[in-house]
Amino acid sequence: MGQREGRTRGVGEDEIVELAELFRLMSDPTRLRIILACLTRPVAVTEMAQGLGLSASLVSHHLRLLRAARLLQADRQGRQVFYVVGDDHIRSMLTDMVDHVAEQTEEPDGA
Repeated sequence: MGQREGRTRGVGEDEIVELAELFRLMSDPTRLRIILACLTRPVAVTEMAQGLGLSASLVSHHLRLLRAARLLQADRQGRQVFYVVGDDHIRSMLTDMVDHVAEQTEEPDGA
């Protein structure tokens, strides 16, 4: 049995609740788009809003929730705040899930 398998067996009730809340936050398509936009580099709110076709106030609302859940980190540079996925676990999980979905949508060879 691998180290990861052993760890999942001992997950406490508090951790289950926290995991469920993280997945709930990420299940909203707008919030997921925001997280993915911040996956590889820090992004300013205005750039994010323009890229996603959303208002800056709506993006800021979602960013507050994502920061509170520690899914994103903020770095103030002058008057702008830049957001990035700062946790390697989150980045790795999302990258793996994006790859997983992409594999399912590819046509099998010889089809």
